[in-house]
Formats: sequence, C-alpha cells, structure tokens
Amino acid sequence: MSFEHRVSPELAGQRLDAALAKLEPALSRAQLRRLIEQGAVTVSGAAVKPAHRLRAGERIAGAVPEAQPAALEPEALPLSILYQDADVVVIDKPAGLVVHPAPGHGGGTLVNALLHHCRDLSGVGGELRPGIVHRLDKDTSGVLVAAKNDAAHRSLAAQFKAHSVLREYLALVRGTPRAASGSVEAAIGRHPTDRKRMSTRTRRGRAAVTHYSVEERLRGASLLRVRLETGRTHQVRVHLASIGLAVLGDPVYGGADARGAELGLTRQALHAAVLGFTHPSTGAPRRFESPLPPDLVRALAALR
Repeated sequence: MSFEHRVSPELAGQRLDAALAKLEPALSRAQLRRLIEQGAVTVSGAAVKPAHRLRAGERIAGAVPEAQPAALEPEALPLSILYQDADVVVIDKPAGLVVHPAPGHGGGTLVNALLHHCRDLSGVGGELRPGIVHRLDKDTSGVLVAAKNDAAHRSLAAQFKAHSVLREYLALVRGTPRAASGSVEAAIGRHPTDRKRMSTRTRRGRAAVTHYSVEERLRGASLLRVRLETGRTHQVRVHLASIGLAVLGDPVYGGADARGAELGLTRQALHAAVLGFTHPSTGAPRRFESPLPPDLVRALAALR
C-alpha cells in the first residue's frame, strides 16, 4: 500500500504525524510514526522526523510494507462445529477466542484451531488468515463460517461483499427504545481522537446500516435482535451506542455505565445468533443458529 498527498493550506503548520493521521485514517498514529522514523515517508523527497512542520504545497509520499506471512501452527483447541463438509466449516465461537493471529495474539486463535481440525486449510484465502472470510470480535460469541478451499472462499467473500449474507445478533442493551423496531444508518470510521475506537462522528467513514427489533423489554434494559446490512468493524456496538442503547458489559462503547460486573458479565453482551448464506458448491440456502450462551442467559434472567 502506498499513498501520496499534497499539503493543503489547512494542514500547513501541523506536525507530519498528526496531519497523516487525518489523511490516512486506516493507519494508527503509532503506525505512521514508525513509518516516518523508518524513512518510509518522505516530504518533498526528503526523509524527515514525525514532528516536521508542514508547509502548503509540500508533497507527502509513503509506503506501507506488505505483511509478512506468519508461521501459523495447528493447535488442538476445542471447537464447537455446527456443520462441516468439503467446502465450509461452521463454528459456534465462544467469547474470549480471537479469530486470527495478530500482535499480542500469536497463538491460541480460531485459525490455529482450524488448522488442526481441517488439515487441508493452510493457504486458503491467503497465508495470513487462512480460511477466514469474516470475523467476530474476541468477546463476541456465536456463529462464524470459514472456507476450506479457494473456490468456497471466493464465493463466500463475494456474498459478504454483496451484503447477501444473513447476520442476526442478540444484544442485551442499556435502555429501552420507544419503537418496537428501527434502523441506524450512519457511516463508521476511526474515532477522531481515539484511534483504537470506531465512531459515527467521522469525516471519512464507510456507509453502514443496522436494523433492530425489540425481543423483550427488561428492567432498564432490552434484549434486541439486530440484523446487519453491512459489516463494519464494531458496527453493532457503535451503532447501538450512538442511539443511546449501548451493549451491556461493553467497556469501550458502554462507558462507566456498562453494568457488566453487576450482571456477572466479563464481556459485551453480544451474540451472533444466526448466519445464513448460499452454499458455494450446491447453491442451496443454508442457515445456522446458536442459542444464547450460559453467561448471557444468566444476565438475561437477572434483568427480568
């Protein structure tokens, strides 16, 4: 990935790292600082420091090195497999399980477990995330599908891109909406000041649509069924929080009033309950469901 920008009068006088954080929202400020310090970013052809003050008309150019394939090892981790054939494997992912290796999670992931259970998976869809077509956050439980060959990977990826995959979540949220159902249509991008969070208050977000309906009204809370029309990072959590219905137990978007501890929750109360897609080989519609896990069942009972 490479980028090039001409410094506008609005950016003149700003630090290079701060300006680049606005110009390249997909990259964190820490990543950009490292690139600048490594000489991978130049200003009008010269390597400079992150604190370099920009002048109008200067040209910023840089390149992000390609990710290097990780040495992924199969691990005999327990997996709850809902369905498996020569093309796909459908898993009921527990909360706490990271989907694919990343900094801080080099092993013990769903990918490591899949490599053990599906010996022919390595390399499907790329070396970095073999078989992975979509993902769930570490602390979100529920149904997830992985591809077992490249043709299946391409088919599923195309379905996700076309928004034809059925994805329904169950969420315990703070508050009770007045209407029985509703939708949130708001672009999602990096938070303007906290790069680790996503937000609807962004100038460079991607279109996102979430539909919800009330399954049950509780004491100061609600059980919602949420259907995704798009699949942006943290979409359910961000969209619901933006309309005052933060997911319970979510310390990132629920704030101090997350209420996780009093309900015995150690994670956000969000569960991928339904996943439906067209089978890559047969063309038949397939639908898979996962019941609420015990920790969310207990939280729901406490709120009744």
